[in-house]
Amino acid sequence: MCVKPEFLNRPCSDVLVCPLRPVERFVDLKPDEVSDLFRTTQRVAQLLEKHFNATSLTIAIQDGPEAGQTVKHVHVHVLPRKAGDFERNDSVYDELHKHDREDEDSPSKWRSEEEMAAEASDLRKQLENP
Repeated sequence: MCVKPEFLNRPCSDVLVCPLRPVERFVDLKPDEVSDLFRTTQRVAQLLEKHFNATSLTIAIQDGPEAGQTVKHVHVHVLPRKAGDFERNDSVYDELHKHDREDEDSPSKWRSEEEMAAEASDLRKQLENP
């Protein structure tokens, strides 16, 4: 599995969990890959909840273009959540959609390279040493 922090313009990140074998759709995964994907997603979810003092999580797969998938490989979004983090609770999906369509030069999308590297390093250490 590949675990990749994506950094929305929010206090905490959206982490992507991806299978190592690139496939476009969820149904294209082999049974053992599905198991690995969700077991890894569960580990990442536990880590993010603790790391960000989150009280909830949004866990989402956008499977196919009509579901909002803009990157042609299966991945699970794991977002730590807290009360009031969005004005409307379901706005998280609008933010995911908007985030995927912005280009890398947009100042609203990306945090600094230093911030992203530091957070990714910290999360990686925690995943490797539970």
